[in-house]
Amino acid sequence: MNLKELANLLGLSQTTVSRALNDYPEVNEATRKRVVEAARANNYSPNNRAKGLATGRSMAIGHVIPISTQHEIVNPIFADFIAGAGQVYSANNHDMLLSMVPDLEEEATYRNMAARRSVDGVIVHGPRAHDPRISLLDELGLPFVVHGRAGQNESDYNWVDVNNSRSFQRATNFLFDLGHRRIALVNGLEDMDFARRRREGYVEALRDHGLAPDPAIMRSSEMTEEYGWKAARSMLASTNPPTAFVVSSMLTAIGVRRAIGDIGQRMGRDISVIIHDDVLSYLRNGDDIPIFTAVRSSVHHAGRLCAEMLLDIIQGHTPPPRNLLLESELVVGGSTGPLRA
Repeated sequence: MNLKELANLLGLSQTTVSRALNDYPEVNEATRKRVVEAARANNYSPNNRAKGLATGRSMAIGHVIPISTQHEIVNPIFADFIAGAGQVYSANNHDMLLSMVPDLEEEATYRNMAARRSVDGVIVHGPRAHDPRISLLDELGLPFVVHGRAGQNESDYNWVDVNNSRSFQRATNFLFDLGHRRIALVNGLEDMDFARRRREGYVEALRDHGLAPDPAIMRSSEMTEEYGWKAARSMLASTNPPTAFVVSSMLTAIGVRRAIGDIGQRMGRDISVIIHDDVLSYLRNGDDIPIFTAVRSSVHHAGRLCAEMLLDIIQGHTPPPRNLLLESELVVGGSTGPLRA
C-alpha cells in the first residue's frame, strides 16, 4: 500500500496522512491515532521520496566534511558518532547525505543544500572558536545542531557537547590525589573547541594546586598513536620528566604507553596515564577491567542525541535554540597508581 492508497482508505489528504505519521503538532491526536493504526493494520511503510513530496521535506540530513579533515572518515570517533546518528535517522525514515568537499567549497556546499532543499538540516562537526559555519547556517535558515561548541554566543544555537573543561580538571585532580605533581598534557589540536576547553580544565587544576603550566610538558596535535608516542618519548627523555600524563584520546594514549615501555618502565606502576575515552565500538578500553583510567563519555550516544535534537527541531516539536551539556564519568583502570618514591 502506498501513501495515496492509505489516504483514500481513510478519506484524508495525502498531506494530512503524512503529517500525522510524522507527528506534526497541527494534526489532532484523534486523527494521528487513526492514521497510525490504519498504517499498521495495512502494513504501510512510508517511502521517503513520497513523504518528501507530501511534506515539502527532503527526508535527509546533511554532514559536510572538508577534505582537509578527511581523516575524520577513518577515525573511529567519527564512525561511532555516525553510527549513533544513523540509527536515529533510520528509525525516523531519514537518509544521510555525506558530502566530502574541498575546504574552499564548504560554504558553497551549504548554500547549495539550502537552495536545492536537498537536506532538512545538518549536523556540524569539529567546531572551532568563532566558527563561521554557525552564522552562515543562521543566514541560510537551515536547521542545524553542532556536535560541540564554538565558544561564541552559546545560547543562540543548538549544540550537544561534553563538559570537556570539567572532565580534564577532574582527571588532573585525580592524579594530584595520587601524589603526582609533574603532570603532562597530550592534547588534541587546540584550535578545536573541545581541545581548548580540555587545556583550560587541565590548567585550572594545576593552578588550584599552586602550579603554573609548563610548556615543556604540554603538547597539541592531531590525535594519532604516533603523535602520542613521539610526544611522550620526548618528554620522558627530558631532565625533568613527567610522572603522569593526561591524554585526549585512547588512540594517542596507546602511543604514550609505547613510549613508556620503550624506556623500560610500566604504565600504571612507574608512570600514570589518564585519558578521555569515547567508548568506541572498535577500540574498547578493556572489558571487565578498564585498561586506562578514563573520563568517559559515549560518542555513539552523542550521535544519537544530536540526531534526535535536530529531527525534533525540524518537526517543530521544541523551538530552538537547544543546548545539552553532558558530564563524563570517571572510571579507574590499570593505567594509574600512586607516585613512586
